[in-house]
Amino acid sequence: MANIFVPLIPALIGCGIIAGLNGLLTNAGWLPSLVPPLTAIASGFMSLIAVFVGYNTAKEFGGTPVLGGAVAAVIVFPGIANVTAFGQKLAPGQGGVLGALAAALLAAHIEKQLRRRVPEALDVLLTPTLTVLLTGLVTVFGLMYAAGEVSQAIGTAADWLLSHGGALAGFLLGGLFLPLVMLGLHQALIPIHTTLIQQQGYTTLLPILAMAGAGQVGAALALYARLRRNHSIRTTIRSALPAGFLGVGEPLIYGVSLPLGRPFITACVGGAFGGGFVGLVNQLGDTVGSTAIGPSGLALFPLVKGNQALGTTIAVYALGLLVGYAVGFVATYFFGLSKQQRSVLNAATEAPRPEADAAAPDGPRRTDPDTRNTALEGVG
Repeated sequence: MANIFVPLIPALIGCGIIAGLNGLLTNAGWLPSLVPPLTAIASGFMSLIAVFVGYNTAKEFGGTPVLGGAVAAVIVFPGIANVTAFGQKLAPGQGGVLGALAAALLAAHIEKQLRRRVPEALDVLLTPTLTVLLTGLVTVFGLMYAAGEVSQAIGTAADWLLSHGGALAGFLLGGLFLPLVMLGLHQALIPIHTTLIQQQGYTTLLPILAMAGAGQVGAALALYARLRRNHSIRTTIRSALPAGFLGVGEPLIYGVSLPLGRPFITACVGGAFGGGFVGLVNQLGDTVGSTAIGPSGLALFPLVKGNQALGTTIAVYALGLLVGYAVGFVATYFFGLSKQQRSVLNAATEAPRPEADAAAPDGPRRTDPDTRNTALEGVG
């Protein structure tokens, strides 16, 4: 799954930032002649993202990439609006990335089966033709409708979850995201984020999940304050903190909190409270979302978008980060280390002595009489 969606993240980030800039210009009434071209630049990739998903899916599962893109292109083709399936008119883009994923996966399977059975002399003609035809028909008369229903259900569920149980949902999502990152399962959320961005223009889940990184940063700062004599851990924290503030949590997870055990849990507590705060604000009606996926932490600010004024949305996200930092710090400072751990870790690595001191014999240092007398000469 990661090999399908991760290559798309640079384009999502770039187009998302341009969309944010375009929204700022629109709201402020600045440079009105620049707004239409920026809209086209920001929206062009998103309108064809299904094609890129299909291309990468076929490539990942052993099919011909361009055939995966071809069957996925059926989903976004404007003429699909003239097709009726299950008694309903289809809409361009219906099914989104989930439909493209399923279509390209089916195309890769059909292509591999055909290559085993079609004579080599006819392979170059029949295999791509039958692959696109069979997969295209299944996509039009089955996958688009089914994937559209699933996509709609995802959007509805996310809206309902945050509007009815936003605080609790945010608490759970923010608190459980670090374990998902640790296991690599967070990549499975990428199709959900992408679906929400396609439907609503932003994903409301990402700012909540980003609070997990804030809790991790708060925990690291608390350990830095607690372990004043452990130069090894403090050096690791200093090296990893800049990335942590920008939403890259793996260095702090694997280098600091997870090896120590309890700080990983207190970092999750910080993320839970930060996520709970953002979820509560969503529940009260001030939606906070992100126009792209990938960045987190402070790096997410240019992508923040919601249903209120931009300043309000940014302020809510900033307050959520502060809550995550603060709770992660307090929880780790007071509960992250046992007395025995603090004693052992603070005694583990004393500051190295200078070479001259290390070479000196044991016992009190003796002052050379001549030097002492010279130093005291003229006193009194």
